[in-house]
Parts: sequence; C-alpha cells; structure tokens
Amino acid sequence: MTEQSGAELLAQNIEAQGVEYIFAIPGAKIDRVFDALIGKKPQVVVCRHEQNAALIAQGIGRMTGKAGVCLVTSGPGCSNLVTGLATATTEGDPVVAFGGAVPLADRLKQTHQTLDSVRLFKPVTKFSAEVDAPHAISEVVANAFRSAEAGRPGAAFISLPMDVMEGPAPYDVLTPVRIPRYGAGDTTALAEAACAINRAAFPVVLLGMMASQPEAAQAARAFLAKTRLPVVGTFQASGVVPRELLDCFGGRVGLFHNQPADRILDQADLVLTIGFDPVEYDPWLWNHQGLKRRLIHLDVSGADADMDYRPDIEIIGDIAASLKLLTGFVDARSFAAMRFSVQEATQALAAIKEKGAALSGAPVHPLRIVSELQNLVSDDMTVITDVGSLYIWMNRYFLSHNPRHFLASNGQQTLGVALPWAIAASLARPQHKVISMSGDGGFLFSAMELETAVRLNSNLVHIVWRDGAYDMVRFQQVAKYGRDTAVEFGPVDTVRYAEAFGARGYAVQCADEIAPVLKKALDADGPVLIDIPVDYRHNMHLMEQIHSGIIH
Repeated sequence: MTEQSGAELLAQNIEAQGVEYIFAIPGAKIDRVFDALIGKKPQVVVCRHEQNAALIAQGIGRMTGKAGVCLVTSGPGCSNLVTGLATATTEGDPVVAFGGAVPLADRLKQTHQTLDSVRLFKPVTKFSAEVDAPHAISEVVANAFRSAEAGRPGAAFISLPMDVMEGPAPYDVLTPVRIPRYGAGDTTALAEAACAINRAAFPVVLLGMMASQPEAAQAARAFLAKTRLPVVGTFQASGVVPRELLDCFGGRVGLFHNQPADRILDQADLVLTIGFDPVEYDPWLWNHQGLKRRLIHLDVSGADADMDYRPDIEIIGDIAASLKLLTGFVDARSFAAMRFSVQEATQALAAIKEKGAALSGAPVHPLRIVSELQNLVSDDMTVITDVGSLYIWMNRYFLSHNPRHFLASNGQQTLGVALPWAIAASLARPQHKVISMSGDGGFLFSAMELETAVRLNSNLVHIVWRDGAYDMVRFQQVAKYGRDTAVEFGPVDTVRYAEAFGARGYAVQCADEIAPVLKKALDADGPVLIDIPVDYRHNMHLMEQIHSGIIH
C-alpha cells in the first residue's frame, strides 16, 4: 500500500464535488494529477487549446449553474487560460481551473515554465490561490468551488505545485461544499421600491444576465405576469420572457442605443433593473445624467458607484426571493398611454424581420439566416452566437423563450466562444441538437476544437457566416474614419476543413438553400459545419437610429 499523494487527494475532492467533466491539456508538471484521475467519475476531455478548455468549462457553468472544470499544465498552459477565465468572471459563469506549477523550491528560479500564476489570475477571477502544503489541498478546493458558484458566479483558479501533488497527503476530503443561500433583500427597501413602482407613470423593467438563472427567471416571469410592466432585456437575459408574456416585451438592448427597446427605456420615469451588470450595456448610453428618473437595482450584488448608474433603491439578496416578495406589493396596471408602446416596438422589429425573411439570392442577407433559424429551432434547442457582426443581428432579431438557451458573450465579447460552448451544450444537454455559429474570422479562433467535437460525437451544427473580413471592426472603422484597415483575410474551404477533421461539411450557395441544408445537417449524427456566404452591405445601418430603416 502506497501513501496517498496530493494528486490523489485532489482527485477525490473533485470527484466528491460531483464534477462530471474535466476539460484538459496534459503536461509534465501536472501528470500526477492526470494519473490520479484514472478510475474516478469525472470524464477527462482532452482539448486542443487551453483557452478553449476554459471556454468549454464556462459553457458548462452557464448552462448547469455548477462550476465547469479545466485542468492544464504550468507556464503557458496556465497563461492560455486567462481569456476564458476573464470571460467567465465578467459574464457570471462558474468555473474552477487547476493549473500545474513548478516545485515550491523552484518558484523563484529561472526554470522551465515558472510563472506566478496566482498573481496573474487575481484580476480576472473571484478566487486565486496556490496549494502550498498537502494539508491545504481540500480546503483550497472547497473554497474555490464555493467562491465560483456563490453570489454572482465567476472563475476560480488553483495553482498545483508539482512536489505537493507528488508528495504524501494523508488528509480528509472536504468537498462537496454547500453554497450559501441568500434571503430576500431588505424589507424596507422592498416596500420603498414597490411604492415607487406603483407611483411611477411609466415604469420599465430591464432584465440583465443574472435574471436568466433558472429560479430568478421563474420569479421574473411571475412578477411580469402579475404586474404587466413593460420589459426589455440585455443580450444575456434572452429567454426569460416566455411567449405568453410577449405583449410586455419590447426587445433587447445593448451595444448601440438605437433599438425599439431603447425608445421604451428612454420614456421611463423609473427603471427596475433585475440581475443587471453595467458591463452588459453602458449606462451612459441609456441612463445618462440628463435623465431625471428613479432607478431600482435588484440583484445579488450591490451596484458599483457610477456617474450614470446610481440607484435610488438597492435590493440586495437572492433575486428570486426578492422578486417573490416584490410581486406581492406591486399593482397590476395598464400602460396604453406610453408615448412609444411595447406593441409599437414589437411591430417595428417584426416589420424588419418580415422584410428580411423575403430576401433571396447570394450572398445571403443576415436577416434571411435569422429567419430560417427561427423557423427550425425549437425551444429546447441551444443556439449559440459568436462575437462579430452576426452577434448583433442575432441578438436583435432572434427570439428565444427558454432561459440560457440562446447564448452570447456579452461582457468581454470574446471571439471564438461559439464552438467551445456548443461542445459544452452537447454534453450538458445531450438529448437536444445544438446550433452554433461564428463569422469566418471568429471561427478560426477555436476551430481546432472540431477534432474534440468529432471525438465526442457532439450533436452540433456549426454555421460559418463567411465574408472574408473582421466586419464588426470594419463597419465601425468606416463610420469613424471613412475607411477601413487591417480587417481582411484569405478564404478557408469550410467543407474540406470539416472533412479533414472527420466531420460533415455543407456549403450553401444561395438563400433558398439554407432551409434544406439546415434540415439535412440537423438530421445528421455528429458535428456538422455549414458555410454560408453572407451579405453585410447593410451593417453600417446597425449603428443608425431604428426609424431610418436597415434594408434599402
């Protein structure tokens, strides 16, 4: 019988925490941990890049509410995680990352892959610590999971020195940890908020990222069903408003202040934000100091001081519990006298979508792609959009009625998230097909994970919107300077790329081919890539006021 090692104690803690998958890239400094995971319940999924391992873990965290886990080696293995962990923390998704490290005695030496990873990760995580002694292993792991999942979720990082993992660790397992449950916000603040809402002429609800958590979304739906308040949502709040409450929903807001939902926000004399973080939509765009209105912030975290986001009332506590109490105090009302109504907002969006759905030919207009997807996607399917011009089109015009089933990176706006998150969705929701999409620029940021998807037989369809440029950058450059620079690149044969990895590849030549090709892809087993040439001629209009039109 050999004495229990630090790596074995770590593996036991991870297993006890209920982790199902570990997204990983091995290395010499961390190989004892990989060896200790043999025979344990978590499935180790080998990835092709550490950033993607972190992004897949983030996708698991967003869709399940339980921390996704990644495991990498020392030095660049750790530094490659930074983008993924920063994205997770900014966007409220729980992740626990483990990174190898040189032996403790070598920390101050110039040796291979030495790196102060704990300090590196402190600015982009909720928790960053090194296991500097065997008896600390269980405690550090327990606190990492607790921090990642509690309150507003985010990333946690643990540095694992090689000698601590290889040395003896005759200590007990401390996981699983219980995440503290918060109660409702202060009753005085709730009563004051209810009074303010009932007295307001045009109160509007702004749903944010944390409103899409399952319990919060359920409570938000009950609140809206009773009060019938006009409601708009950020990109990450998609799916909170169900079909039966669409007569209250004015659409999504974000990035540019020019949507019908913005016109609803503009006329509000009171805004109730639910689970909102200013990173989702800059307050200076929609709540600048010139607006004399009351602001109520309802969230699990307090609001940071901001010249344009200074709540008159803060309700801090469990979002669902706070909303349940608030619902009992707020009156049901009619808002037919609004200067710009929810009905007008939905009609404006519908008119654009209807006109776009009729567009044909090649290359394909974005609204035609959105329309074809809307017709084929069921509420249980997960749809994921990468960042880029398609991110704007999809977030404005694609409707979802199931929380956290339409996913976008709306904090860091991280390029390349779509395929990793699609792999995560195929694992978290294996009974349903997954559709993800990226521009041809964003696709190659994580395209190597197609091999991972093939190995896992991931039930996904990934659509590449091809135009040969970083177009979201280009149309903003043109607006500022009258010209573009450093945005064009060469072509990639998407079909042959897919086939080279053992996946299926289909090419759409014109708009009328989208539906049949999509249906064929959805019927196929395993990952499929679809190439669609996209017409971005109207992208400049994405920055203009909505009433000027975007299709000419």
